Formats: sequence, C-alpha cells, structure tokens
Amino acid sequence: MNVDQAIKERRSVKAYDPAHKMTEEEISKLLSLAMLSPTAFNIQNWRFVVVTDPVLRKEIRKVSWDQAQVEEASLLIVLTADLKAWEKQPERYWANAPQSVQDYLIPAIGQYYAGREQVQRDEAMRSCGMAATTLMLTAKEMGYDTCPMDGFDFDAVAKLLNLPKDHTPTMFVVVGKALKPASPRAGQLSMDEVVIYNKF
Repeated sequence: MNVDQAIKERRSVKAYDPAHKMTEEEISKLLSLAMLSPTAFNIQNWRFVVVTDPVLRKEIRKVSWDQAQVEEASLLIVLTADLKAWEKQPERYWANAPQSVQDYLIPAIGQYYAGREQVQRDEAMRSCGMAATTLMLTAKEMGYDTCPMDGFDFDAVAKLLNLPKDHTPTMFVVVGKALKPASPRAGQLSMDEVVIYNKF
C-alpha cells in the first residue's frame, strides 16, 4: 500500500475483534517507525505507553467514557510526552552530528525551552500528534485499523499509568482488526474553505 492510499483509507474505527492479537514483530515494527516521527530540536519527547495488562485496560476504559475500543482493540497505546526531555542530557539528541552543529544546537535547546512551560506543553502536543499520524498510517499499511482518542480523564489516566510528574498524556491510539468498517465520511469541507494562500 502506498502513502496516498493509506491516507485515503485510514478511518477512525470503533469496533474491534477482541480475540485478535498482534505479534511482537508487528508491534516492534509499528513502534520503531513511530520513533522516526519528527520532533523539534530532535528531542524525541514522545513516550509510547503500550498497555497490555487486561485489568489495567479495563480500568482505563472506566475513565474513558466506557469506550469499548480501549479494551477490545489489539493494542492500546497511550502517547505521553516528557515535558522536560529538552533538559535531560540534550547532547544525546545530537551525538552523531558534526561538532559545529552540536556546539550550536545543544545550547539552543535550553535557550528555547527554559522557563517556558506553555511552549514545552505545546511542543509535546505537536510531537505526539505527528507520532500518532505515523502510527495510524503505518498500521493501515500493515493491514490494521486505528482510532485516535482524547475522550478520557487525563488526570485519572496519568495516575493509572503512574506517569512521572514531568510527563503528560496527550492522546490514545488503538490498533486492531475492525469488526465492521467505519461509517462513510460525514462531511468534507471544500479545499476553497480550508486552504488560504498568503493571508486571510
């Protein structure tokens, strides 16, 4: 499947076969490709919490509007972000770059993020959003369906996952075998309405 086909065919599926299991190789492929998603300054601030414990998934479902796909899809991935990734040994992110690049970018990371909590949070949401798209398109190419989700109690999920204080959940992506296809697209805006050249 090529990229444009995956984009066109990717839909948010709600009903999954609860008996279907993905192989470890499939899961590894999915996550390794998601880890190639872009992040500002290459800080790689996403953290993929793969929830496999059925009891924990049931608890997460309770704080996610009782949405069945949380429990029944083959995979529940909670995309979380390390809000302080920018200050945790930032030299790691540029270890293979020429020294001149390291000398410029490593200090720039701290200069950009230090003391700017909203910027740190905004970066987390952007980064996890891009990683979620990579997950969903990769899954589609692998023959799976997905659903991106933010219908959950963020604080409750953070507590259930024992997230560190400097981490935040951003969204879920569930992956699995659809029991039934998504409904037809409900309404697509025209390009004239959503694409603006230069200025409004």
